[in-house]
Amino acid sequence: MSVIDIHNHFIPHSWPDLAEKFGGDWPWMKHQDADKAMLMFGNKEFRPVTSAVWSAEQRLADMDRDGIDIQVISATPVLFAYGRNAKEAAECARLFNDAARELCAINPDRLMSLAQVPLQDVDLACTEISRIMREGHLGVQIGNHVGDRDLDDEGIMTVLQHCAAEGAAVLAHPWDMNKTVRNSRYMLQWLVEMPAETELSILSLILSGAIERLPKDLRLCFAHGGGSFPYLLGRIDNAWRHRDIVRQDCPELPSSYVNRFYVDTAVYNDGALKLLLDVMGEDRVLFGTDYPFPLGEQVMGELVRTSAHLTEHQQRKLLGLNAKRWLGID
Repeated sequence: MSVIDIHNHFIPHSWPDLAEKFGGDWPWMKHQDADKAMLMFGNKEFRPVTSAVWSAEQRLADMDRDGIDIQVISATPVLFAYGRNAKEAAECARLFNDAARELCAINPDRLMSLAQVPLQDVDLACTEISRIMREGHLGVQIGNHVGDRDLDDEGIMTVLQHCAAEGAAVLAHPWDMNKTVRNSRYMLQWLVEMPAETELSILSLILSGAIERLPKDLRLCFAHGGGSFPYLLGRIDNAWRHRDIVRQDCPELPSSYVNRFYVDTAVYNDGALKLLLDVMGEDRVLFGTDYPFPLGEQVMGELVRTSAHLTEHQQRKLLGLNAKRWLGID
């Protein structure tokens, strides 16, 4: 049984000083010792991290511990640089994409990668997609929005269409959540806003009718089990049936589009996983851990392997077979 984790993150050990080169606030690593560091954004602390984010050796040891055959790594979203000048973001993307390939080169049979692109600029994003596919990446990780532009934005739609043309898998990851006084405590941005962001992204494609214009061979996956979308789909369908302002641009029942995208298994609860399969179908769910962060699955694969609701064949699909199809690999 192949076990392929399609949702996990890396951060390089270090990189050139982007603030010195471009000015303004950029992410950088403040190392505390050989195993611990603080990911900084400008002069603000963003997230404590361990060597698992930059060390291929530690990553492979953790994969061996938990029986993971392959990880498809992607950068942590704070590195996206969507708020910067597009040319600066393109240079940033090349920097981290090349760093990802260097990390994977330690063991290319077990470490593979998704790239990032300057999503705020269509031409630069498409150019980088073509380059990274030649360089050995399997696809791209994108943020679920660029400022006020959702995934149904015409420019972002063009990028998604180019991904389909290049055979690039796409992982849509929530990021840049709205911070308020009410959600500033207890990681509520991550616990409440992040799942809502993912649902907002999925609905921006469905209710706008944009998903009808995307190529059917686009391999698009939403992280964290699709956020709150699968669990509120009944409410969404009900709204579509009874409110014309909901269905004005959406020709079909929203639930009819679940066969157009994938979600991952990062839901941490067997009942939630059962509902996810009931909504999405067993062919549309991919194994993802969100390793190596505290909100990730701490024993990677435990949820799928110990589920009381999955057959052995369904476990095989979720742990690896579906990922091979999504990634376009044998």
